[in-house]
Amino acid sequence: MKPGLRSRAPLIALLSSSGVSMAGNVMAGIAVPWFVLQTTGSAARAGLAAAMSYGPTVVASLFGGVLVDRFGFKRTSVVADLASGATMAAIPLMHATVGLEFWQLMALVFTGSLLDAPGVIAREALVPQMAQSAGMPLERATASIQVIERTSRLVGAPLAGLVIAVAGATTALWIDAATFAVSGLAVALGVPDARVARGPRGRYWSEMTDGLRFLFRDRVVKWIAITVMVSNFLDTPLFSVALPVYAKRVLGSPVALGAMLGASGGGAVLGALIFGWLGPRLPRRAVFAGGFFAHGVLLWVLITLPPLPVAVAALALSGIAVGPLNPVIGAVQFERIPEHMRGRVFGAALALSWVSIPVGTILAGWLIEVAGLRVVFVAVAGAYAVWTLGIVVNPVFRELDASRRIPPEQPTPL
Repeated sequence: MKPGLRSRAPLIALLSSSGVSMAGNVMAGIAVPWFVLQTTGSAARAGLAAAMSYGPTVVASLFGGVLVDRFGFKRTSVVADLASGATMAAIPLMHATVGLEFWQLMALVFTGSLLDAPGVIAREALVPQMAQSAGMPLERATASIQVIERTSRLVGAPLAGLVIAVAGATTALWIDAATFAVSGLAVALGVPDARVARGPRGRYWSEMTDGLRFLFRDRVVKWIAITVMVSNFLDTPLFSVALPVYAKRVLGSPVALGAMLGASGGGAVLGALIFGWLGPRLPRRAVFAGGFFAHGVLLWVLITLPPLPVAVAALALSGIAVGPLNPVIGAVQFERIPEHMRGRVFGAALALSWVSIPVGTILAGWLIEVAGLRVVFVAVAGAYAVWTLGIVVNPVFRELDASRRIPPEQPTPL
């Protein structure tokens, strides 16, 4: 018997929560660097502000994964959302009342990111059970998550540019705070708590090292995390520093920035939809390597500092190429990571994959000031060419397809 609406409802609630939260974060990710550029004129400070949005995620993911496993996926998701929303609301509140210094802004952005990471891990850990309840193949469920999140980028990025242009960056931050509250309520009211056989509880440090040990023992999960780390090192500075500077200094409009980010998100939605339709029948390794290759090639267009329509077209095609990547990654991780260890292994993988982001954003801001915007675009596109070649020749990635047949309790040895 096909699953009915009731069995699909928890997955719908989880998808809605992720989508609303992502849309708010996209708005904040644009509003904070734009606010810094507007008030200081410094690309280096904008890079520092972006780094403060991502750096705490490394610490919170590594140390918070055990807490996600201990406290439960649903409870952690709800508490993290409400706490993050309160922190983000403090930014426009202080700006409108007692005033907000740059260091205070950095402290609040840091705290909000620190609180948000466990919620992201918890929502991700809930996906397999909700997909099973809905009778949905794992590839289709991970693709659905990506479609929702990418659609949120598609909506959130242009909306952020419009809101900033019409009402200012602080209004965008108020909206971000509200999205956290909506996300928390969606999970609290619509998602049942996942029942996981957790086994005897050990010491905190022992459980955390168990997650790290599993990550580095399973070479497929390890190399996926390393690949995401490299991708984050290249993409986050591109989208959070280089494109805002390009929009402000070359195109002269926050609406242009929203259009470029929205085009990338829209392309990724289409790519994820295609994978959700064909994913169970496609070879994962070919999709993985091909996506990175096409993305890197299309970034060369930005080196010419083209007019807005050309940049939008290139970023849209790039988005289509990368749309299937996260669904492939998610499906492989869910197949290989034991359910009772998801929080700590996801946390360790997320920490490893995000550790490069603060370095990349600060380096990009400094490089723009010293060598110019084109140099950053050349560096990112060239690095993608080299890394794609590494994916093709690395034999570990041949196991992306074989992982469908490997029980997650038996990680591939080194």
